[in-house]
Amino acid sequence: LIWKVNLKVEKLGEMDTELFKEWFQAFSQAAGITLHVENIYGDNSHHIIESCFKGLAKSLKSAVEIDSRMKDKIPSTKGAL
Repeated sequence: LIWKVNLKVEKLGEMDTELFKEWFQAFSQAAGITLHVENIYGDNSHHIIESCFKGLAKSLKSAVEIDSRMKDKIPSTKGAL
């Protein structure tokens, strides 16, 4: 996990903000993926964390979505699944 997210508060509600990094670390290890999470700008910690989860969701969708232009080919950069 590459984590470049700076949160300005220690807690969001009752949750320690350091636990968000731990969640992304556990997710990337369990999924067996390399994950880069970077927040480029923003001030509201709630919106920053929200954008991290949304970015992950969008990248996962893109990774598993079937490309109609490649329907007769194996959807892998390595040629096998």
